[in-house]
Amino acid sequence: MKPSRDIDRLIEIMAALRTPGTGCPWDLEQDFASIAPYTIEEAYEVADAIARGDKLDLKDELGDLLLQVAFHARMAEEEGSFAFPDVVEAITAKLIRRHPHVFGDTRDLSPAEVKVLWHRIKAQEKAAKTAERAAAGLPPKEDDQSVLAGVPHSLPALTRAWKLQARASTVGFDWNDARLVLDKVREETQEIEEALADGDKAAIREEIGDLLFVIANLARHVDADPEGCLAAANAKFERRFKGIEAALDAQGRTAKEASLDEMEALWQDVKRAEKAAG
Repeated sequence: MKPSRDIDRLIEIMAALRTPGTGCPWDLEQDFASIAPYTIEEAYEVADAIARGDKLDLKDELGDLLLQVAFHARMAEEEGSFAFPDVVEAITAKLIRRHPHVFGDTRDLSPAEVKVLWHRIKAQEKAAKTAERAAAGLPPKEDDQSVLAGVPHSLPALTRAWKLQARASTVGFDWNDARLVLDKVREETQEIEEALADGDKAAIREEIGDLLFVIANLARHVDADPEGCLAAANAKFERRFKGIEAALDAQGRTAKEASLDEMEALWQDVKRAEKAAG
């Protein structure tokens, strides 16, 4: 079987890999649950390639992510649920339905009007999906009527915290000033101090969770992605720590051989150098 630019070849390859007797033993033993972590991982690798500006890697990682879609669709086809063309039809229908200002008669909308229209269409879709499930004899999704319904549990925790609080804000359950959220941050840090003083590990974990939840909300109030903020902080820490290691290496030493005070002094040197470099 030769490679091809045609999506049909990918579907054929996936079918071959899942064919009992002649397919790949590893692929054959997989199911939706076992493949799901790989799907999430591939999405992160796409994001990583974008963050690094590596278009060659991005091409490969998008292919890996597309494979995940083909894999899930093949397993669904085997059990008679749906097939890859149904996935394509569903997303094309959704895009057309959600963009009447592009594909329909609704024209010349401002970005704010598009956002209002988008939410109205999503609400209509939710009602239609609920009716479709009922007609098929399926139970409604858990908490389907909740304002918070539909925020995936598989999202990174900070992102999910951001989305949950954004949903709650749509019905007015929100602070109206970022400085009020900052007051809540201070309150949560005080509660962590109290838990530390008590030595209650369960309370400490709970209070740290509360602090992270409020931090996510603070990020939302200033229109910042909390995952992006933390990713940038991770990159900064990594860059500066490697600067410490480079300085020590120039002395013929390793981080294990340096004291905390020495490493802190080098950390400050790296910070000053970064600031001077602009």
